Amino acid sequence: MTVLVIAEDEDREFLVEPGEEFGTDLGVLEVPEGVEPGAVIETHLGTAFRVRRLRGPDLFHHFERTGAPMIPRDVGLVIGETGVSVDDRVLDAGTGTGVLAASMARAGASILTYERDPEFAEVARENMALANVSDAVEVRTGDVLEAVEAGTFEAPFDVLTLDTEDAPSVVERAPDLLVDGGFVAVYSPFIESTRAVAGTAREVGLSGVRTHETIQREMQFDERGSRPSTAPVGHTGYLTIGRNG
Repeated sequence: MTVLVIAEDEDREFLVEPGEEFGTDLGVLEVPEGVEPGAVIETHLGTAFRVRRLRGPDLFHHFERTGAPMIPRDVGLVIGETGVSVDDRVLDAGTGTGVLAASMARAGASILTYERDPEFAEVARENMALANVSDAVEVRTGDVLEAVEAGTFEAPFDVLTLDTEDAPSVVERAPDLLVDGGFVAVYSPFIESTRAVAGTAREVGLSGVRTHETIQREMQFDERGSRPSTAPVGHTGYLTIGRNG
């Protein structure tokens, strides 16, 4: 299983396989076959590396990217607002890099996710293997609406998550796709599509429909005092939640 090694005296980290010989400008690192998280190993030049088990935030940074992935705080909002947990079945569309699908699988759910771009879908499958969730995440290449029309999967699902341009059209089918009490979560970077999603959700009878802007400010502490960082505002998009029944 892939692990993370962190250079103790530098801001450097690498993904390695146990039993691998890994070369960097800090020296050659021989990773023992049975290495455990917390172990410290050294390169032939004496640079110390600490071994860590991969966790969700690490996957966000080390997944191969096919675009802008959903960031950890947005993933947390989706999981928190929908209650995704063990034994849930999730239908996801707009896989992209696969950060959300992998995170929900690591929470114990089974995910069926659709990605239109074949190359993106293949990268997502590789990322699922890195996250050790290939058994819980099925990445299909195709359009989720076409799959709905063709009846190529068994509904209902516990949760429906969408990050696609045609999200309003999928939300229109949400009552048939979700169990009673199941949740839909739609992420969008644009207000116009978000408004269409919220309107459609209400029209088809979903309850508790609400939209949040996802925004976060990092705090800055120095000798002059404490205040929010002067870096750009941490806006990423809009999250709409609704419930079936």
